[in-house]
Parts: sequence; structure tokens; C-alpha cells
Amino acid sequence: MNFRTRLALVVTIFAMAAAPAIAQRIDPKVAFDPSRGDALSNPVFKGPDVLRFIGLMRGDRIADIVSGRFATVFGETVGPQGRVFAVVPVEIFKNQPQLPDEIKANSGKPQFANVEYSTPAIDAMVLPGNLDAVFIRQNYHDLHDRFMGPADVAAFNRKVFAALKPGGVFVVIDHAALAGSGLAATETLHRIDPAAVKAEVTAAGFVLDGESAILANPADPHNQLVLDPAILGRTDQFMLRFKKPVR
Repeated sequence: MNFRTRLALVVTIFAMAAAPAIAQRIDPKVAFDPSRGDALSNPVFKGPDVLRFIGLMRGDRIADIVSGRFATVFGETVGPQGRVFAVVPVEIFKNQPQLPDEIKANSGKPQFANVEYSTPAIDAMVLPGNLDAVFIRQNYHDLHDRFMGPADVAAFNRKVFAALKPGGVFVVIDHAALAGSGLAATETLHRIDPAAVKAEVTAAGFVLDGESAILANPADPHNQLVLDPAILGRTDQFMLRFKKPVR
């Protein structure tokens, strides 16, 4: 057996041995359970698909902005050696006054053992460094709305960029507005044009790394408030993954 053949055999054996471990890390075994109350409580949230799209691994560090249904799912995925930084901007309390009590209660539960909460004003948000991922679900459009200040969106995206390690990802899920409408529907319909998100996030230095239609609904007319009973839970949503370049 010559050197090249031996080398190929070693590489093949290594790959076969490593594959199950890698698969387990990036595709955790998850099952829907209505009693959970999180992103694995209902198939409509597409929890497993979102996890795969983000690409979270054991030991990863993720910031969950306007943290909600995915906090415990992220915690399970990254495991005891990982960390979830759950950011709940204080402005959100105006519409959800029960949140402070919920956060306090969650902090004592075992499933939140590796979840660390913070409640800053949105423009005072400070993210830890060396993050593998940052996630915001259905709330990026709110950054443009009056109750959030509105926030300094350009500064927000720069903070996310600075907090991520090279190769880290920023994943945005939101309700789609009519194509070409830009920011016109953020306040009225709580929707945003995906093109506007792409323009704002890439302006901070990110590159668009992936898009998913797993939450899409082409039948959504895009002209209804997302809380309208006629479309509630069935809005057309986009999922974008941006990457911090490895320089």
C-alpha cells in the first residue's frame, strides 16, 4: 500500500468516525411536545428547521434578541458548556408588562440554567463578545417603530457584527411586507420588506449567507396586520442568515 492509498484510508476512517458526532451536534434529536410552551410545542414554529438553518453546535454561544420561544431550545442545543444570552429590551415591557415576572421565574428553572437574561434599553444593549450566532425572530421590524424609540438600527447591526466571531451568523426571521415597500409597514402592519433588512444588515459589514422559505406562505396578501385573525399564525415569513466574514 503506497503513501497516497494509506492517506486516503486514514481520511476515510476518520470521516466515518467523526460523522455521527458531527451530525448529533448540528442536528439534535428534537420532538414536538405541546406541554413545552416553547418553539418545540407546535410544528408551526418549525423549531428543528430553524436550528438547522442557524447551525448551532454544542458549546456555542448565542444571543437571542427579544428572547422568547427559542431560549430553552437554544439552551438544550448548545448544552451545559454553551451559553444563551437572552436580551429582552426594556421597551418591550410597555406592551408586555408581565415579562419582568416571567424572566425572574424563568431564571430559577433548570431548563434555563445556561440562559443569561439582560433587560437593557435597546440603544444601550451590550452584547458579549465571541458569539457564534445572534438571533432575532419577528422583532427586527420593531426596531423601526416608535415604541422602541425608534432604535438606532444601524448602530444595532454594528453591535451585532462586533459581538460575533469571524464566521459567526446573524439570523433574522420576520413577517414579510409587500415587495418594494421598504419600511412603510413596520408600524402599521408589523411587517418589513426583506430587501430592506438585507440592505441594512449588509451595510454593517455582513454578507448574505442563506435564505430559507420554510416559513413562507405565498397565499398571504401582505396587506394585513399580522395580528389580524384572518392571517394570525399564517403570515408569510422570511428567514435570512448573514455571516461575519472571516478576514
